Amino acid sequence: MTTQYGNQPTGQQHYGAPKAGASGNVFSIIAIVLGVIGFIFLPIVFALGGLIMAIIAKTVRHERLATIAIVVSAVGLVGGMVLGAIFASM
Repeated sequence: MTTQYGNQPTGQQHYGAPKAGASGNVFSIIAIVLGVIGFIFLPIVFALGGLIMAIIAKTVRHERLATIAIVVSAVGLVGGMVLGAIFASM
C-alpha cells in the first residue's frame, strides 16, 4: 500500500543522511593536533586549548574521537610542562 504523498510504502521510516566520518570529528582532530603541539611548544596555551576543545567535543558534540583527544591533550599538557621544567633547570 502506498501513501497519497508518494510511492513509498507506509510504515517505512526515513532517517537523515549519515554523517561523514571526518566532518563529524572536527573538534576532536583539532584538539589532538593542539595537544601534540602543546607537548613541544607552550603547553599552557596549546594543550590546554586542546583539552578544552576535547571536552566540548565529548560533552556537547558527542564525537567518537573525543576520548582520544582528551588523553592526547592531557598528556601534552602534563608532559610539556615537565619537559619545560627539565629544560628550564639546565
